[in-house]
Order: sequence, then structure tokens, then C-alpha cells
Amino acid sequence: MPPAQKTSSKKPSAVSQHTGNGSRSVAALQFTKDQELAALREMLLIRRFEEKAGQLYGMGAIGGFCHLYIGQEAVVVGVQMALKKGDQIITGYRDHGHMLATGMDPNGVMAELTGRRSGYSRGKGGSMHMFSKEKHFYGGHGIVGAQVPLGTGLAFANRYRGNDSVAVAYFGDGAANQGQVYESFNMAELWKLPVIYVIENNRYAMGTAVSRATAQQDFSKRGASFNIPGEQVDGMDVRAVKAATDKAVKWCREGNGPYILEMQTYRYRGHSMSDPAKYRTREEVEKVRHDQDPIEQVRQRLLAMKVGEDELKKIDAEVRAIVNASAEFAQTDPEPDASELYTDVLR
Repeated sequence: MPPAQKTSSKKPSAVSQHTGNGSRSVAALQFTKDQELAALREMLLIRRFEEKAGQLYGMGAIGGFCHLYIGQEAVVVGVQMALKKGDQIITGYRDHGHMLATGMDPNGVMAELTGRRSGYSRGKGGSMHMFSKEKHFYGGHGIVGAQVPLGTGLAFANRYRGNDSVAVAYFGDGAANQGQVYESFNMAELWKLPVIYVIENNRYAMGTAVSRATAQQDFSKRGASFNIPGEQVDGMDVRAVKAATDKAVKWCREGNGPYILEMQTYRYRGHSMSDPAKYRTREEVEKVRHDQDPIEQVRQRLLAMKVGEDELKKIDAEVRAIVNASAEFAQTDPEPDASELYTDVLR
């Protein structure tokens, strides 16, 4: 039986603007200096961590799969700024940034990447399968789209328990074409579950351009047949992400059901470390870096607020020190004991 429903006739609050193609796009907030500094630090931590992870992978210290989040930092940082303790996060395999944004220890994340005993999954999960019950982070999932029904289940649990927590299920433009996603949409709206579906549209999925694989390229409309409201968001601007998520969180906490946010973002690296990304030009990547880089946007706004270059360099140096320490820890921490081979494994 579904949980008792709380009906509402409310419409999403009018804090968005319309774009030329009829989609809805949320206007960016104006951040205070403290908010800009906090966003800068969090995004720098993710970027420097991912750069270091890429180096360690190239050295052979990290094995298996490794999908980097470089370029998409504003999405997870902006979303996290709108959440509160108790809200849950679940995502796919490009997940290191999500972990760090929830406050998971860089040492534990990096140690898991190198298969060490202090890793969040005791060295057995690797890049794609880390969890933290304490931080309400439920993975890291390697099967494309599998996290969407699981995230919907987290929202079902919230509704069943009668709390006001919101579940956030991240997935990409490629996963958005999976059938299980639409089954989840249907149940979420039918039972008015408090879940935000964040579609990280980085344009290429595993390497195929959205225009070649997707009939409806406005992902914010994917819930239309289920009456789920959606917004297109500039996922390269942390302020726009925060504004859109504020709106979606309010909608969910008031018992109105699910919400879809299409974050229009871009990954600078290949799909994974084994992907040379020859399906796009170097000029395209460099143009996005130059015109839209999420970290540089914050940096320029801080300079306009009269924050000095020395202070910004100090923040970067502090972040680099944290990341370097995590890399050192991850390479010196002992490997799991052989007795761990069968622990925490369903047999």
C-alpha cells in the first residue's frame, strides 16, 4: 500500500524565467561574499581531488574504472547548499564530487579509490561503489540508471516515516533514456514522493551527442506525461543551481511530489579514464573552459567584491594541501586483510 497522500493544488513558485524554446529556466541568486567563498572552496576541493585522482590512475595506483567530475562541480555544490541534514543523495558512477560535497572525508574517498582498508567500502568498492550512512550518501552505482528507482525508494521511506527529508537522485542524459527512470517517475508522482531528479546533462553520455541519441532534448520536460514539473538550469553557475534546488526542495517538503531539474553542464575529460574523447573537438572543450568554467565564474565575482588574489591563492593552496595529504594517505594505508574478502558481501 502506498503511504497516505497529501494532496496540494499549489503550482511551483514563480521565480523562474522562460527561455525562447518554451522551457523554464531558473534565474540565478545573488550570493554573499561568504557564500561565494564557500562555493569556491567546495568546487576547488572537487576539482583538485579529481585532478589528483587522474594522476594516481595514470601511475597505476588506482585500478578499475574511474570517472572524473571535472567541469561539473557547480551542480553538486549548488544542490548541496540547498539541502539540510537528513536529506539523502544517490548517484551513478561519476560520484567522487557528490561524496566530497556531502562532507565525506577526502582521505576515506581516496583510500577507497586505491583499494585500502580505510576506504569507505573498506577497499572493496572502488570508484563506483562507496557509501556513507552518516552523510546520507547511498552510492555510487555502476549500472546505468539503477540509482533512480533506489532514490525513489529513499523518498518512499521518507514519506512512510512521516519525516520531511528529501531524496536527490542524480543521473545523466544517457541514463535519462532508461525505462526504469520512467517507472520511477510514475510511482513518485502517483504517491507524491519527496524526490528531486537531477539530470546532469553533460551533452555526451558515454560519447554519443545528445542530438544523436535523444528525441526530446529538453530533459526538464521528461516528466510532463506524469505531471511532474521541471526546470532547465545553467549547471555551470552555482548560484542558478542553488536557486533551482531551493525551489525544488520547497516543492517536495510541502508534499507536492517529485521535481525534475535538468542541469546543463559539461565534463572536460573523457567519459572515463580510458576515453580519449575524440567525438568532440579540442576547440569546443576550450571554449566552454574559457567562457563558462564554474570555478572561474566564482573567482571573477569575488575579485569584483574586492577579495584579493592573495586570499584566493591561499584557499587554493589549502585545498591542494588537503588533496595531497589524501593522496599520501591513500598510498600508505594498509590494504584490507584477507579475512575481509567475505565480509559485507551477500552470499
